[in-house]
Amino acid sequence: MAWLYLTLAGLFEIGWPLGFKLAGISPRWHFLFLAVSVVSMGVSGWLLYLAQREIPMGTAYLVWTGIGGIGTVLIGILFFHDAVTFWRMFFLSLVFIGIVGLKMVH
Repeated sequence: MAWLYLTLAGLFEIGWPLGFKLAGISPRWHFLFLAVSVVSMGVSGWLLYLAQREIPMGTAYLVWTGIGGIGTVLIGILFFHDAVTFWRMFFLSLVFIGIVGLKMVH
């Protein structure tokens, strides 16, 4: 169950930079998207707390930030036309390999 909490925490971690981005490009809905960011931060942190009851703190934190980072980069590429370069994808894949490796040795 802890790994499910951790995965969900990582997915909610994506919500706050996405909310900030949307708030910056959508003045009409600025406060709504900022509220989404704050709620995402809270839910993400709470789920990380639950996961850390069983998963070592360092492992949980690295996986949490890795899921959030990878997800944010992919959303940036898919929806905001962020750059897709060989080196960017190469290093992103290393983060993914690290997450999978930590899960395998836990």
